[in-house]
Amino acid sequence: MDVALLVNPTARSGGSSRMVDSAAERLHAHGIRTNLVVGADAADSTRLLRRALDTGTDAVVVAGGDGTVNLAVQELAGTPVPLGIVPVGTGNDAATALGLRERDAIGAADAVISGALRTIDLARVRRADGTTRLFATVLASGFDSRVNDRANRMRWPRGHRRYDIALLVEFLRLQACSFDVELESADGTIERLSEDLIIAAVGNGPTYGGGIPICADARMDDGLLDVTIVRSMSRARMLRLLPHVYRGTHTALPEVRTMRVRRVRVGALETTASADGETVGPLPLEVEAVPAALRVFLPTPA
Repeated sequence: MDVALLVNPTARSGGSSRMVDSAAERLHAHGIRTNLVVGADAADSTRLLRRALDTGTDAVVVAGGDGTVNLAVQELAGTPVPLGIVPVGTGNDAATALGLRERDAIGAADAVISGALRTIDLARVRRADGTTRLFATVLASGFDSRVNDRANRMRWPRGHRRYDIALLVEFLRLQACSFDVELESADGTIERLSEDLIIAAVGNGPTYGGGIPICADARMDDGLLDVTIVRSMSRARMLRLLPHVYRGTHTALPEVRTMRVRRVRVGALETTASADGETVGPLPLEVEAVPAALRVFLPTPA
C-alpha cells in the first residue's frame, strides 16, 4: 500500500517529530510505503496533497491536529481514499472521537495497518458569499469561537493548557450576542429562534478545544448534527456552568438547549465562527449534515 503522509510543519520538531518518525517506521515495517507531504503553509500542503492524490495513493495519513485533518477532509470527502490520523496536534478532537489515543503514534499506525475502515459523516458550512467548507468535529460561534481565536494567536503554552488560558481571558470579557437561529429537523420541520446567546455550537462530533464535550451526545455516523445553545447569563452563573461543560453534564441545565437537526442557519452581528479549530468566517452561516462522506481507519482493539 502507498500512503501519503501529510505532516503539519509544526509537527516536525521535538517530540512530535519523533512520533511522526515512529509512525512512518511502523508503517514501513509492515510493507506500507509512505510519501511525505509537508507544505510551507496550508495552501502549499493542499497543493502537494492534491498532487499525491492525482498520481495515485491508496490512503492519506495526517500527522497533526484537527486543523491538518480539516485540510485533508476537503480533498478526501466523497472519494474512496481513506484517512488515518496520527494525533500530535494542539487539538485532536477528530482523532479522539474515532477512538485514537492522543500522541500514540504506534496505535495510529496500527490502525492503518489493520485496514479496518469506518464511514463517518461530515458537515458542510456555507458562507454568505456562497463558498463552502467541510468540517469533522464542531463549529463554534460566540464565546467559544473567541476562545478558539485567542488560543490560535497564542504561542505558549502548547497543548490543552493554551485553550484553558484563552478561556479564562475571554471569560473576563464575557457578553452575550443577539442570535437568529433556524433549525431544520430530520423530518423537515423548521424552527426559528431569536435569543441572546453566549454559545451556539454545531457538532458533527462531540468535542472541541482539546476534549470539551460541548455536543456530548453527537455521533459521527447518524447523518445528523447536534446543536448546543447556551443562553445569556451572569458571569457568576457561567462560572458555575463551566465545570458542567467540561464534564458533559451541561445539557441538563436550564440555560442550555440541545437539538438534533440536519441543517441549521446561525446569524449574529460581529461574530466569527471556527470549525475544527480553524476560522471559517463571519456569521451568518448555514451548516448541513453530509452523511457517509469520509472513510477512516479504525484503531485496533486494546
